[in-house]
Amino acid sequence: MILESFPVGSFQCNCVVLGDEATREAIVIDPGDDIDRITEILDHYRLTVRKTLHTHGHLDHIGAAGQLKLERGAAIHIHRGDLPLWQSFPRQAALFGVTAHDLPEPDAFLLGGEKVAVGSIVLEVIETPGHTPGSVCLSLVSPAPGDGPLLFSGDTLFRRGIGRTDLWGGDYATILEPIRDRIFRLPGETIVHPGHGPVTSVHDERAGNPFRGEILANR
Repeated sequence: MILESFPVGSFQCNCVVLGDEATREAIVIDPGDDIDRITEILDHYRLTVRKTLHTHGHLDHIGAAGQLKLERGAAIHIHRGDLPLWQSFPRQAALFGVTAHDLPEPDAFLLGGEKVAVGSIVLEVIETPGHTPGSVCLSLVSPAPGDGPLLFSGDTLFRRGIGRTDLWGGDYATILEPIRDRIFRLPGETIVHPGHGPVTSVHDERAGNPFRGEILANR
């Protein structure tokens, strides 16, 4: 599997390109901005992007999805809970002094427990509301031999942090529950690729995340 993770846009959202080396098909997770960089990666590996998956609907995670759909035919997937954010993309951008156009309507809505596949790449959707109502994490199913489990955590869990909950639809108590009951129950060796910042692991965050006490106490 090809895996390229790189920050895009002024918010430095981590965009991820996952490619199947055999079929040359790809998934792009959180194409927030910098369509030129994203297409450069796709073209470098000779990949055809089939789907964009969005961990949530904030503008820094969705901005390039429209171009990938219109120019490359990539089907858009996001959780229904964040449809209001998706549909308000121009208003989100305007808050930061940026002009933006409406995005195409999503092609499918992500559901907890659903498995989304492109070629041999299979990602399981884990619902993790709290940062936004429709926040999800994406867990790689059946990694290649020699590779450990992977989780793409969006803005739910960071290295030594969790997603902020003071924006529209955010809720502090809500975000703690799925981290405790879903993410922290994954194997400790699971490598976590967050929506911003450096890679971490489930083990490291169970042991050293500064919110650990509140996460575990929120029962």
